[in-house]
Amino acid sequence: MMRILPLIFTFFLLTTACHTTRKSQQPIPIPETPKDTALAPLPAGPSRADSLAADSARKVQALFARIDSNRIRFETFSAKVKVDYKDSKDKNLDFNAFIRMRKDSVVWVSVIAALGVEAFRVLIRPDSVIIMDKLEKTVKYTTVADLQRITQLPFDFMTLQQLIAGNPLYMDGELQSYREDEEKVSVFLAGSRFRHLLSFLRPGLTLSRSQLDDADLLRKRSANLEYEEYATLSGRTFPGIRRIRLSDQQTVDLRLEFRQVEFDTPQNYPFNIPRNYTLK
Repeated sequence: MMRILPLIFTFFLLTTACHTTRKSQQPIPIPETPKDTALAPLPAGPSRADSLAADSARKVQALFARIDSNRIRFETFSAKVKVDYKDSKDKNLDFNAFIRMRKDSVVWVSVIAALGVEAFRVLIRPDSVIIMDKLEKTVKYTTVADLQRITQLPFDFMTLQQLIAGNPLYMDGELQSYREDEEKVSVFLAGSRFRHLLSFLRPGLTLSRSQLDDADLLRKRSANLEYEEYATLSGRTFPGIRRIRLSDQQTVDLRLEFRQVEFDTPQNYPFNIPRNYTLK
C-alpha cells in the first residue's frame, strides 16, 4: 500500500466524428462582439476570410466562457471515495479514502484499508505535505516543490483541488483546433508541458474526457481521464465517477467513485501525530 499511495497522490498532484473542424497555427484572438452583428453584411473578397476568423474567435470565446461558468466552485468539499487500482504488473487493490478540503488552504485525506482499519492520514497545504503511516507508525514530511522535482510535473496545490473537484486542468495552452457536432465539442491545446485534448458533452458542455500527453515525446508519459455519472449536488453538476489511466514505465488504471459528497459544510482536519511515531 505504501507504494500505491504516493502514485495516487502523484496523480492528484499532477497532477469522434465531427461536422465542423477549425484549426489555427496561432492563438485565436478574442475580439469584442459587434453590437449589431445581425445587421452587419458579410464582406466580399479578401475581408471574407477575416470575417470567418472573427466568427471562429467568437465561437471559441463563447465556448471557453461556458466551460468556465461550469466550473465547480466551493469553500469546502468532502467526500468518501472508493478507489479501485490495477496496474500492468497484475496488482489489484481496492480501498476507501475520505477527503476533506478547504479552498486554497488544506486537503485532508484518510485512507481506509481492509477491515475498516485506517492505514494512512495525509495533510496537504499549499507548500507542504505530511503523510502519517498508521500501520508502520511513521510520519513523513515533504513539500509540494519536492514532489514537483521528483515527478517533473507542474502540479501545485491549486491544481490538486481543481482535480479533486472535477474541474478541467491545464487549459492555458495554445489552441490548435476544435471540433463540434451534435453530441460534443472537442478542443486541442498545446502547452510547454502538455498536449491536451478535452471533450465536453452537449448540451451542458460537461467535461467528458481529458487526455494529457507529455510535450516531450521521448518521455512517452500520458494520463487519460474520463468523467461519468454526473449529478446535481447543492446546485453543482458533479462527476461521480472518474476513470483514469496513467502510462509511463508501467500502466495504472484507477476507478474513483465519489459518494457522500458535500459542499460548503463545517469541517475539521484532525492530524495529531503520536509521540511514538518515527520520522521517515
